[in-house]
Amino acid sequence: MRIGLTSGDPNGIGIETVLRVFSDERMLEGITPVLYATKDVVVKNLEVLGLKNLNWVEIDSAEDALPGRLNVVGLGIVEFDIQLGEKTTEAGGYSFNSLEKSVDDLASSKVDILVTAPINKDSIRQAGFKFPGHTEYLAHVANADDVLMLLVADNLRIGVATGHIAIKDVASSLTSLSIKKKLELMSESLTVDFGCSSPKIAVLGLNPHAGDNGLMGEEEKTIISPAIRDAKASGVNAFGPYAADGFFGSGAYKDFDGVLAMYHDQGLAPFKAMSFGRGVNFTAGLPIVRTSPDHGTGFDIAGKGIAMADSMRAAIYLAQDIRRNRLEYRELASNPLEINPPKREYRDNRR
Repeated sequence: MRIGLTSGDPNGIGIETVLRVFSDERMLEGITPVLYATKDVVVKNLEVLGLKNLNWVEIDSAEDALPGRLNVVGLGIVEFDIQLGEKTTEAGGYSFNSLEKSVDDLASSKVDILVTAPINKDSIRQAGFKFPGHTEYLAHVANADDVLMLLVADNLRIGVATGHIAIKDVASSLTSLSIKKKLELMSESLTVDFGCSSPKIAVLGLNPHAGDNGLMGEEEKTIISPAIRDAKASGVNAFGPYAADGFFGSGAYKDFDGVLAMYHDQGLAPFKAMSFGRGVNFTAGLPIVRTSPDHGTGFDIAGKGIAMADSMRAAIYLAQDIRRNRLEYRELASNPLEINPPKREYRDNRR
């Protein structure tokens, strides 16, 4: 299996974590990793880590990737001014270049799955990136009508009904239809990508105490509960809405295969509190498999050689697992007695 890995922001810890992961030769067994970066940045990070014997090689194309070692595909950049820990427009352009090249190769099946290292959203926007984040960019490129940001750590899986938007816009962005679509996406992904049979999904309320029967907001009664009813009617095992404040502390999440939060921090704050450093960001609803570590660029520790690689390692493992689960599901579904798998086509929508 060929795994495409983006560089993320080259002034951050993304490449450092990739190199640390593959310094363990056991990680090279059975896979062919392809990192989209330049030699100078790789060498600099090897120096930071003090790694002299990493098994890596420069190649011209992912098609030339060799198993059993880390393959580095150049970006057409002769030299990059590395400023570890600094936010620069040049670094944003570098990360955008790496992302585009890896997606091109993914679209043409030169790599099988994609693992993206963290970007700095301000830097990459200054370089011409017009999306809030990886999730929205990949949805646009794949021409996917709807996707779901899903945070995963072991059996904890939390999705968000609204993504990278301001808190002031959350309530007005929620509709019964949009929540129903997210629940259907989550149910499909839990079934196909994670192998859950008849997955159960908990839905969180928007307001304190899930609105307290209208005392603290009407969204639970007018939007969220109808969405749950509609999702159930379409075959989704959805329950709620639950008050978000005590849901995780009480351990109630353990009774479900997935949890749908209403907005970014409602889901990601408890997720990172429970699993920071080993969690994975997965984009459900795409025809391709993409994961990412759950941390940011780590500018504050870049260049110090102390970045932990657990989340990057988990992202690589999860991407492989999901790819295998999809292939197995489709093989089983080829039997006419089985449920037909979802059929999506990858269409490059950038041009």
